[in-house]
Amino acid sequence: MTAVAAPPPARLLSRPVLAWTAWDWGSASFNAVITTFVFTVYLTGDAFTGLQEGDPGFAAAKAGLSSGLGWGIAVAGVVVALLAPVLGKRADATGRRRVPMAIATGVVVASMFGMFAITPVPGAFWAGVALVGLGTVAYEIGAVNYNSMLLSISTPRSIGRVSAFGWAAGYVGGIVLLVVLYATLIPGGPELLGDLRADGLGIRLCAVVCAVWFLVFGLPVLLTVRDEPGRGAAPNGVLATYRQLFRDIAELGRQDRNLLFFLIASAVFRDGLTGVFTFGAVIASTVFGFTFGQVLIFAVAANLVAGVSTLVSGRFDDRFGPKPVILVSLVGLVVTGTGVFLARDGGTAAFWVGGLLLCLFVGPAQTSSRSLLGRLSPPERAGELFGLYATTGRAASFIAPAAFAVLTTVAQDQGFGILGIVLVLAVGLVLMLPVRGAGSPAEGAGRALEGSDHP
Repeated sequence: MTAVAAPPPARLLSRPVLAWTAWDWGSASFNAVITTFVFTVYLTGDAFTGLQEGDPGFAAAKAGLSSGLGWGIAVAGVVVALLAPVLGKRADATGRRRVPMAIATGVVVASMFGMFAITPVPGAFWAGVALVGLGTVAYEIGAVNYNSMLLSISTPRSIGRVSAFGWAAGYVGGIVLLVVLYATLIPGGPELLGDLRADGLGIRLCAVVCAVWFLVFGLPVLLTVRDEPGRGAAPNGVLATYRQLFRDIAELGRQDRNLLFFLIASAVFRDGLTGVFTFGAVIASTVFGFTFGQVLIFAVAANLVAGVSTLVSGRFDDRFGPKPVILVSLVGLVVTGTGVFLARDGGTAAFWVGGLLLCLFVGPAQTSSRSLLGRLSPPERAGELFGLYATTGRAASFIAPAAFAVLTTVAQDQGFGILGIVLVLAVGLVLMLPVRGAGSPAEGAGRALEGSDHP
């Protein structure tokens, strides 16, 4: 291929980048509020057991709620693993990403509107789990198309900063929304709108606000970022798409093992990164003695630290490449996570320090992972490979929860679950070491963007 001069970096404040970033900002309503800090906590609360603390069977009923939620999310993960790469491959062939992304965004919004009907009674629990699962599937499918759009709004010299800008916007969006909801609707906060505890009204209204939030901020990318020309005819039918997909994976193993190894390594360490946030609230409350209100305040601070560090890391990504950012972040996570474990008897102050240090490294590792895949992916296979990225992540999504559960059970101490997450991150770090980076960004690194006319 004849070398071409690298185009100037895309402006972060350009209309397409801002529109693309708004979707990440809006999706924080589902990621931060629904699945992490608020609605799933509500869904596994005492009221859904139908019992009072101290009643026979109360503990078993509480454990059953957590288990049921876990199984619901696991089923959603299987559905994503089956659909994401196939839908991504068909989007590559047709070039149409906005329509499937609009449908996925609409389903997430509808699922959150539906959560208003989930009153705190035992009979509503599985309906709530189903809505969380439906939203999870739709969000992940939408994210495949969203991530693929990164290649059309960035250049080899700016892809790291653009990716980091979007990811940071997600963190900041989570901060803003959590602060607003904590001040107005969430029980235990200032409750500026009055006491809304009856029938879980405050939490149910949170879901409605989240739905409107995502609807508003999800629209700009659908109206602004254009579809690209198709890259060939889509396979005729779902089974034909799967057959072609398996052939392509086999070919990837023969022709580009480095990319295949990256997908495997990233699946492991991304599951560890997810574990940091998934179990962070549990660890804060059960090991370090945080109240629910303190957990939400910490969540705001955690998103702020992660957002700033992610935004800064984009410049290092574009200057030195994404792999060094990933490795430094993983080393920082392993060292800091071990420190949090050793300080597990240190009370709330110890977790404030250790937890925020962990958040300093999570965002950069996440966004540079996306950036590295964008640099390594041929443009004609971007949707498929980002679909595989989602699939491998879901396929490995049991590792961190299993490690957390096993060490907690063996030691009979949830503090030891921290070591389980650290172990997953360490394994991901080791697997990442032999993966080759995308070369020097200054030289137009990234086969995905070589010779392209992206703005």
